Amino acid sequence: MAIRTRFAPSPTGLLHVGNVRTALFNWLFTRHGGGAFVLRIEDTDRERSTLEHEQGILSELGWLGLDWDEGAGGGAVGPYRQSERHELGIYHRELGRLLDHGDAYYCFCTPEQLEVDRQESLKAGRPPQYVGRCRANSPEQARNRQAAGEKPVSRFKVPPGKVVFQDLIRGPIEVDASQIGDPVLFRSDGWPTYNFAVVVDDIQMKITHVIRGEDHISNTPRQILLYRALGAEPPRFAHLPLVLGMDHAPLSKRHGDTSLRQYREHGYLPEAVFNYLALLGWSSPSGHEVFSKEELVREFDLSRVGRSAGVFDPAKLDWIANQHIRKADPARLADLAVPFLQHRGDLPEPISLAQRAWVAGLMELLRDSVSRLCQVPETDAAQILLHFEPSICRTDPEVQADLKDPTCRAVIRTFAELLPHDRPIDLEIYRRIAQETGKATGTKGRSLYHPIRVALTARGSGPELNRLVPLIEGASALQLPRSVPGCARRATSVAEQLGVDA
Repeated sequence: MAIRTRFAPSPTGLLHVGNVRTALFNWLFTRHGGGAFVLRIEDTDRERSTLEHEQGILSELGWLGLDWDEGAGGGAVGPYRQSERHELGIYHRELGRLLDHGDAYYCFCTPEQLEVDRQESLKAGRPPQYVGRCRANSPEQARNRQAAGEKPVSRFKVPPGKVVFQDLIRGPIEVDASQIGDPVLFRSDGWPTYNFAVVVDDIQMKITHVIRGEDHISNTPRQILLYRALGAEPPRFAHLPLVLGMDHAPLSKRHGDTSLRQYREHGYLPEAVFNYLALLGWSSPSGHEVFSKEELVREFDLSRVGRSAGVFDPAKLDWIANQHIRKADPARLADLAVPFLQHRGDLPEPISLAQRAWVAGLMELLRDSVSRLCQVPETDAAQILLHFEPSICRTDPEVQADLKDPTCRAVIRTFAELLPHDRPIDLEIYRRIAQETGKATGTKGRSLYHPIRVALTARGSGPELNRLVPLIEGASALQLPRSVPGCARRATSVAEQLGVDA
């Protein structure tokens, strides 16, 4: 039988890490097995479900690379939005089948009566479940009470016995039906409940595997009974371990960013987030941790999903994210970094091709040191290049210590004097001037290049000068919101700050 899985989010808010991990494992399992991945929108929560949230879910899944075979855009067993299925009467039709066969009944118990029953059960040490008061009502009694204006709920009549199923991750699970209680299928407002709607949908959409979080284990026995009552074979179930924070508490907003949108807005590469989420509860037999999407599809197997909770480690995410940035095309990184530099006011809107090419050069320099693109404007390199401030040399402790050496001051003075002010400085000119400065001052190695660094950056540390100089000169030739001085102007201004006659 061909594999068919589904991801069924509720459009009541942002997609969070736990839900995205569930979608990703469904997608990987399906793509590995050559099946179909279905995206279903469960929007029966009419008060909180919005089209805006639904569009956000579709956008974030698309950004992550989780494409679907059926769902938004159509398919053979739609509609794929529960509100539309409800309007077509699909759930009422299936409820009617259960009522006709005596597998469901109308319940007229008031919320107040249900709460009294709940409290009595708790006091007696019994599970706080429905006591079955309305089970014995005849269809005629139910019709009469409805005719009198009462609005009942519909309940499933749970049969006696045990429910046993083989979880693909946890092995055999057995639950006594007496611990389940008769679940509500339709609320008094005429809308189906989660447990009923998903079973009807999964049957009609021919879902073969339900892969979801372990918090749904308690729902599975009653859903299995509903599948059988509706004459269908239940799908295979796999319940994923929870995702926890570093304190081993359930991941929540207090752990920081938990929505997929926030990781996108912070400039993480989608393939990095994809890679990291795949490792939350799953491990490769190779022991590797950095994968492309294609590699994950080839290797993914539910047998490698553990039963222990996955711990969301932001530092591990950043490490994996940096590995993917190192592999990425600088031109692509430039496109993604531009909005962050524009937001900081470092680039104009729109930008020219020359400005974009310069950002690509910047990303070549930074790719080893950033994990997300929101970090780019704050890096030392970006500050040195775009926010050069010669007065920093008078407050940098490392620079101040070096300037006590007359030789250091002589190097800065000589280097500033030799740099040409009438033409751009390329690497060949820079290296020649550096060599001439060394000969003139009798210095080499750190004694030569550390003062040159101070002259060009006003700082005692930073990126390699051979990589920095072309970016300095390139930025100085661009029309940027803030004028960027070239190498000659920088060296002259630093010499002036230090009281060195250049």
